[in-house]
Amino acid sequence: MSSRPSKRKKPSRDDFVLKEERKLESEVFDRNTLRILAKMVKKGVFSTLDFPINTGKEANVFRATTPDGIFLAVKIYKMETAPFFRKIEYLEGDPRFGNIKRNDRSIVLAFARKEFKNLKICEEAGVHVPRPIYLDKNVLVMSFIGENGLPYVSMNLSQDANENDLDSLLTDIRKMYKAGLVHADISEYNVLMSDPPTLIDLGQGVVLSHPRAKEFLERDVRNILAFFGKLGIKRDLAKMLEWIRK
Repeated sequence: MSSRPSKRKKPSRDDFVLKEERKLESEVFDRNTLRILAKMVKKGVFSTLDFPINTGKEANVFRATTPDGIFLAVKIYKMETAPFFRKIEYLEGDPRFGNIKRNDRSIVLAFARKEFKNLKICEEAGVHVPRPIYLDKNVLVMSFIGENGLPYVSMNLSQDANENDLDSLLTDIRKMYKAGLVHADISEYNVLMSDPPTLIDLGQGVVLSHPRAKEFLERDVRNILAFFGKLGIKRDLAKMLEWIRK
């Protein structure tokens, strides 16, 4: 595998933060979530919730600041969001979550717990992911992946993805596999362009005993190879899967 040096494009407030502020969906701050955030502030987990750094149908992510001035990422899962019902298969086949009730609240809270557990597995395996710090119901606190207080861009927005990045991602997928986990949602949208790249959004990750773990692994690798293939960086899918499973 190659070892060429690379330079990272620095995040820009104009390109990212202001856009995310306009996209903020106010329903994320329901009464129970506000209580949880207030409790975290009281405990000193963080002192301020600063601004949104990523918004989506299922969750919003905010930058927060600790009393010591350290930046964190706070992911708030929305308590009522239909897309989670379409992802129930990621829970039903996972022995860690065998008795989940089919209602919005139970499913959302299970995905929050699942992401926290998966991040811990990855951290222990040396995978480049945000470090899990604190979880309370639908609010997950992680380390902040960025520079100068701004998050790194996702790979789909990057102008400088290279062969080193592909090598790092494949190595992380292999480390996850050896730790008994498959991400199950890897694409250029779930990779932050730190150096080396950081995998995010691990809520769908499944253990190897999941009946579709093999399928999800192949999809993850295929997605990454397809992205880099468009950049002229080619790898053989079968050979990469064999190497990951070796």
